[in-house]
Amino acid sequence: MVIEFDGVGVTYPNGVRGLDGVSLTIPDGQFVVVVGLSGAGKSTLVRTINGLVPVTAGRLTVNGHALNGARRRELRALRARIGMIFQSFNLVTRTSVMNNVLMGRLHATGTPRSLLGWYSAADKETAFDALERVGIVEKAWQRASTLSGGQQQRVAIARALAQKPEIMLADEPVASLDPPTASAVMSDLQRINRELGITTVVNLHFLDLARRFGDRIIGMRAGKVVFDGTGEEADDSVFEDIYGRSLTAEDVIAKEPGALA
Repeated sequence: MVIEFDGVGVTYPNGVRGLDGVSLTIPDGQFVVVVGLSGAGKSTLVRTINGLVPVTAGRLTVNGHALNGARRRELRALRARIGMIFQSFNLVTRTSVMNNVLMGRLHATGTPRSLLGWYSAADKETAFDALERVGIVEKAWQRASTLSGGQQQRVAIARALAQKPEIMLADEPVASLDPPTASAVMSDLQRINRELGITTVVNLHFLDLARRFGDRIIGMRAGKVVFDGTGEEADDSVFEDIYGRSLTAEDVIAKEPGALA
């Protein structure tokens, strides 16, 4: 599942430019962290990969299939192979953890069967395996609303895993979590990437997490890629160039002295 951007641009209906001539290749199995200020284009970049944001210029392909002008059926088939994790978790909190994870099997089960709860034994086993991978299988029959924020995000990761995806996208997955929980969630994503070889693209604001977990860091500014390198190469001066300003304590999740060093 190679992802290729070739001069990709996105202009929203209100005239705002989300991406401006982005060209890059994300090879199969890579763990990529995208950083930038709010409005820099990092969420737009991630959401073009599964067609949530349509490309308006250039060419974007996933495993050789062009998203430009893709039909609805083609987009559905692509999205079945791409897991998506959101900042707000997007769980149905009134139902159980297991039911939320099983929603990741909708593309294979179909809406009528899922509404009746007619999931196969194989689907249920897949859901249990996904919960085991994020370490909360014991919460399977608990109502999702009773979980902490970190636990809810793990359920969201398990739901995405239940799709059996080849690509995992995460849009600011730790923005609403405390530092220890954010680190644990990023560790889960990194471990899943390494164990299963799932191409993973994560948007982050926190620079310390980006350095720690990103095999590759892509820096966005005003819709353009302004940095593309390793975590080791991304020192404070690189981040200042990406952000167009001096770094502050708000740019890291660990607020102890020396966190920007």
